[in-house]
Parts: sequence; C-alpha cells; structure tokens
Amino acid sequence: MTALETNVRRLRSRRDRSAFTLIELLLVLVILAVLAGIAIPLYVHQIQPAKIKAAKTELANLKQALDMFAIDCDRYPTSEEGLGALVNNPGNVDGWTQILQKIPVDPWGTPYVYRSPGTRTNKDYDLYSCGPSKTDGGSDNIWPD
Repeated sequence: MTALETNVRRLRSRRDRSAFTLIELLLVLVILAVLAGIAIPLYVHQIQPAKIKAAKTELANLKQALDMFAIDCDRYPTSEEGLGALVNNPGNVDGWTQILQKIPVDPWGTPYVYRSPGTRTNKDYDLYSCGPSKTDGGSDNIWPD
C-alpha cells in the first residue's frame, strides 16, 4: 500500500466519523421535546400569578391617584367622570391638576372598573380589575389590597 492510499483511507475514516447519523439527530430532537414539555408548563403557571400581582400594584397606584384627586378637588371623581378625571379636567372642578399621563389597562388588556359611590363595604368608590375572565362581577375580579 502506498502512502497516498494510506492518507486517503485515513481521511475517509475521519470524514465518516465526523458526521451525525439520522438516529442521533432524532434522539437529540426527542430529548429537546421532552425538556420543553417539562419547562413550558412550569413557565405558564407563573404567568397568571405575575399578572395578578401586576394588577394589584396598578390598583394601588390608581388608589393613590384617586386620593390625590380627592385632596385637590375635595371629592372623588363621579362614575361618569371615571378614571379619565385623573388625566383630563372634567370641567367645573376647582383645584384640578393632571395626576396621570394616561389611564392604564389591566394585564389582560381591559380597562379597570371605577364606580362612585362604591357598593363594596361602604367605600367612596369601587376600583377593581375584571381579571383573567374579563367579566365584570366574576369570581376572579381583582380588588386592591
């Protein structure tokens, strides 16, 4: 055998060993699918509690803004004025100042519910999110703490 033949055989054996077989590639894909099947549900279960916490934080911020409105104007906004009174002057309101740049929506993309006077525990107003169901009066409504 010549040196050239020996080198060609050596190169061929290296080339044959350096490639992945179809079985190896399929095995890697199956392993990745199993890992994704385990990790994705764990991640999804963390999304809803995070949205609920974000809604409660935003509700607390809106409560503070409503209290600032009451301090400035000696009353809370009416149901007709709504949370928009924190952004735009509802008219004929002495002492009004803009408190917010815009009215936020809840993490599910629906507006927060504001009613004045409130019906829950004799408050001046009700303020809450309709929650994941986006249904007013549903069991998953989110109220501020």
